[in-house]
Amino acid sequence: MSTSPTTKLEAVNIMLSSIGEAPVNSLTSGLEDAELAETILGSVSRDVQSKGWTFNTDLKYTLSPDSVTKEISIPDNCLRVDTRGTVRSSSSDIVERGRKLYDRVNNTSIFSSSQIVDIVFNLEFTDIPEVARRYIVIRSARIFQDRVLASTSIHGFQLEDERAAWMELQDHEGEIADYNIFDNYDTFSVIDRGMYSSSNITNTTSATSS
Repeated sequence: MSTSPTTKLEAVNIMLSSIGEAPVNSLTSGLEDAELAETILGSVSRDVQSKGWTFNTDLKYTLSPDSVTKEISIPDNCLRVDTRGTVRSSSSDIVERGRKLYDRVNNTSIFSSSQIVDIVFNLEFTDIPEVARRYIVIRSARIFQDRVLASTSIHGFQLEDERAAWMELQDHEGEIADYNIFDNYDTFSVIDRGMYSSSNITNTTSATSS
């Protein structure tokens, strides 16, 4: 039994087996069901990765304006981009528009300097962790079976496997991301307000003085 990460061909064959179809030897077999399976696999992979995980998110990524147009294009495999600020600025509010960065406050796509962003990439199937591949394959197999066979009994079994794989992916993310409450600005702002309120500062100062 192979312990190496799942390849795209193996993923397609797993999906084919979910409907009782024989495996193919390559992704260019010409088999209609295999082509449908590969299409669904790609769609599900993109959908899952759009959530933004530690493995496909780059922090403090620099995007620079074109030397001629001064516009900032985002990479072709970018799924989501966000500026680093946790609070909306009154001087700029940068979003994606037409695969370029756009400043909603100043109503322009022209930038005089580079922008630092957090960016979510759509990685190739073979570039993501095995735990993510497994979830994507199981979810893809369920969707594939629903479209080809529409068996309610098989759907139920696959849905249970999909939920288990989702929990494994969530656990993996929690382990490697090392999240804490300060990673969420909404949570931190409440704590921050309590820590640095005028009454708290006064009480702290009084306690120190005494």
